[in-house]
Amino acid sequence: MNVAVIDLGTNTFHLLIANEKDKLFECSLAAKIGKGGINANIILEDAIERALVILKVFKSKIIEFKIAPENTYAFGTSAIRNALNKEEFLNTVWKETNIKIQVIDGQKEAELIYLGVKKAVEIKENALIVDIGGGSVEFIICNEEKLLWKQSFEIGGFRLIELFMKTERISEAEINKMNSFLLEKLLPLTNAVHQYHPKVLIGSSGSFDTLNDMSFYKNYGTMAPINQSGFDYPISEFWSAFEQIVFSNRSERLAVGGMIELRVDMIVVASCLIKYLIQSLDIRSIKISNFALKEGALAQILHNNA
Repeated sequence: MNVAVIDLGTNTFHLLIANEKDKLFECSLAAKIGKGGINANIILEDAIERALVILKVFKSKIIEFKIAPENTYAFGTSAIRNALNKEEFLNTVWKETNIKIQVIDGQKEAELIYLGVKKAVEIKENALIVDIGGGSVEFIICNEEKLLWKQSFEIGGFRLIELFMKTERISEAEINKMNSFLLEKLLPLTNAVHQYHPKVLIGSSGSFDTLNDMSFYKNYGTMAPINQSGFDYPISEFWSAFEQIVFSNRSERLAVGGMIELRVDMIVVASCLIKYLIQSLDIRSIKISNFALKEGALAQILHNNA
């Protein structure tokens, strides 16, 4: 059975077409539906237009691969679930593309991310999975057998940019303000870490992919291999990347090997968040997963239909 999974993220829309044996097609396109309205909980008109353009491209691929409507699963996350005009957005997408979006809460999002990540990375001890999206960040503490704790926080990249990155170059003062903000917002995470003591951070999705690509480009002159799903990422590589990008301007960041335009701003606030986590939670090592929500959703769908 061929299945189509769409992850409608706040920054990027992802399409995965696959079956029990093979990945048939995969595509990620910048929708940026949180741009300009994320902290006001509104999806702006131009963002709706960008979403429709991408979803029509996805729909053409779904038709090309002859995926039945009942085997097409679309998941709406932070920007959609919090939008005051959510119903208008969902109805417009249905009318224009015949794609029915299931809006999931942060707990379900975290669960699907966990299912995806554990297919990509071997988890030998208590680990902290961190998925930095445009609207929310999911934190999952788990081991090789089960999920121990999970929570979604509405502190994603677009939200942090609007709050703390007023110009293209972030200041020390704004970073200090962000750290104080994170200290307050992430208190439940701090308490959970004190209980379960994870020392490994497993990063999934956008900004971690970019950090991985930067590392590969620096060391091998090429982007990270797309046929590999999990990576060890030395903490020394993170500190090198942090110093290189966080205090640079936009054009300087764009010139960094492995950087893509889609992440050139979000990588700054994401790196500040990662630094905060490493230092405040006593993280000893980092792994990176290329799998996240869509792979987790696929695994759950195929399991339920087996």
